[in-house]
Amino acid sequence: LGVTALLIACKQVEVHPPSVKELLALCCDAFTRQQLRNLECIVLHRLHFDLAAPTVSFFLEHFSRVRLEARGADAGEAAAAGSLAAGVAVLSLADYAFIKYAPSLLAASSLGLADRLLCHRSPLDLRISGYPEELLRDCMDQLQLLVSLNGQSLSLLLPPEVAQKCPWL
Repeated sequence: LGVTALLIACKQVEVHPPSVKELLALCCDAFTRQQLRNLECIVLHRLHFDLAAPTVSFFLEHFSRVRLEARGADAGEAAAAGSLAAGVAVLSLADYAFIKYAPSLLAASSLGLADRLLCHRSPLDLRISGYPEELLRDCMDQLQLLVSLNGQSLSLLLPPEVAQKCPWL
């Protein structure tokens, strides 16, 4: 049960969870791979754990974490971009036109737009998203239009210190 709990916890928290083989070695191979998987299903079922689709917020956190782990990352820039991107993402959730974009694309584009609007010296490398540049640019342009039409609403969604960095709002 302990190894199963560790497996579940690692899948939730770790970027690179240990393999099932490594976890089985922890308990001296007392269980088979199938037994571990079955116990995992039982534990998740008993906890009423439902898997949910990743959201824009999930990907914003992920891309922001990747950005901070990059060499020479500016934590202040990353925090400001993350806050502005979160506000832009919230605006996009209220606009039906953005339903065509995947949450990961919206997150990457929101961060890219935030970097552009805040004139950051070391913006997020959008290639980490895996999307073609043209698709990212299209989504960023649509988000830019959304921001220009809803600047007042966006300013209410932002922390005051980030809103002050956005004179165009």
